[in-house]
Amino acid sequence: MQLVAARNPQLDQKLPDESALIEVVRNALDVARTSGATAAAASVGVSTALTVQVRKGEVETVEFQDDRDLGVTVYFGKRKAHASTADFAATAVAETVEMACSMARHMAEDPWSGLADADRMASEFPDLGLDHPWPLEVDQAIELARRSESAAFDYDSRIHNSDGASLDTRRGVSVYANSHGFVGCKRGTEHSLSCVVLAKDEKTGAMQRDYWYDNVRLPQNLADPESIGRQAAQRTVARLGAREFTTCQAPVLFPAELARGLIGSFIGAISGGALYRKASFLLNKLGEPVFADHVRIHQQPLLPGGMGSASFDREGVTTQTRDLITGGVLQGYVLGSYSARRLGLESTGNAGGVYNLIVEPGELDRSGMLQEMGTGLLVTELMGSGGSTVTGDYSRGGSGFWVENGVIAYPVENITIAGNLKDMYRGIVAVGNDVDMRGNIRSGSILVDRMTIAGQG
Repeated sequence: MQLVAARNPQLDQKLPDESALIEVVRNALDVARTSGATAAAASVGVSTALTVQVRKGEVETVEFQDDRDLGVTVYFGKRKAHASTADFAATAVAETVEMACSMARHMAEDPWSGLADADRMASEFPDLGLDHPWPLEVDQAIELARRSESAAFDYDSRIHNSDGASLDTRRGVSVYANSHGFVGCKRGTEHSLSCVVLAKDEKTGAMQRDYWYDNVRLPQNLADPESIGRQAAQRTVARLGAREFTTCQAPVLFPAELARGLIGSFIGAISGGALYRKASFLLNKLGEPVFADHVRIHQQPLLPGGMGSASFDREGVTTQTRDLITGGVLQGYVLGSYSARRLGLESTGNAGGVYNLIVEPGELDRSGMLQEMGTGLLVTELMGSGGSTVTGDYSRGGSGFWVENGVIAYPVENITIAGNLKDMYRGIVAVGNDVDMRGNIRSGSILVDRMTIAGQG
């Protein structure tokens, strides 16, 4: 067993009061001002975490984390520099700020540099229900992981090995402040349980590996360990007997847990950095159809308990409820203040990314989506980096199941699916109602009308 940074037999998820952290960032801003900075921002974060992993019933890792960080950004006109420290003592904070100021005085000017506009700072901070600590004993965490792995082994005799079951629980608090007078606090938790197992076909000796997991804010909402283990085992056993595949073109169904990756590529292409560098296949597409006509994608940053909920972004700008895609048409970009200035636009409150992005679900469940596809590929694993933000070219290795007449026929492996995101988005036939709620991007399964599926045959 590996024991890392174990301080006590129970995770202490108590965190500093926001007032103590506010004092730290205000101290940093005061030092920056007296050192001659024309503007400054400071962010401080403290988090605690417990991670346990078991493999074949034995404890492999018990890890406690207690992380803290202060980051300070200073501006001398259009000159900018950043420094950080893990020491919150007044002398260490002052030294860190002075280091940033010293560097900034020697930096080249950047005409787009600076804080976000003062009039865009958030002023309302609703309770979004994000903080739900789990005072979990280490023995309890180990038992939950063991139960998950045991359920996987009990599911089928062909489950012969395990890559382990892991439980992770973490809690964090952060404060961001800047010289506009803005001060914003965030506090939240995240709890997850996963299981990875291997199955072996006794006749052929062929082996397959798969997994399942859950990720929540409230510990009470975490799926029971046995269901996670059984799902991991079911997915693994179903892959036994996988066949090689003959190259063809056919519809492809991305299940909800993989569909968010397609939408992530879209977000990358409409993000400010890709746009001002002219490295996006969606450059100058604002107001044009880029998805199928029935697709709507919108941001809902104030959802209670959402994995991506926030009332302000990393620069203190108010987050917005907004549509990015309506009727397939691109409605707006994803911008922080720097990229917005470079594009001659205004921040959309998306410094740091999107906040609860939702692909509006359709009416069909997973079974209905298979029926809608008829004959094609249900992909269940993808490898590689995915689509190119610059060209939209998409090519990933993977495995899955060949479907005939809406029914899974047999598993396939060693395949590559390829296309171009521009065609894939426009060719979305349907979005399922089997929405995956475990991440910042919420989507049901997505059916694409036609892609190239390359095999070894």
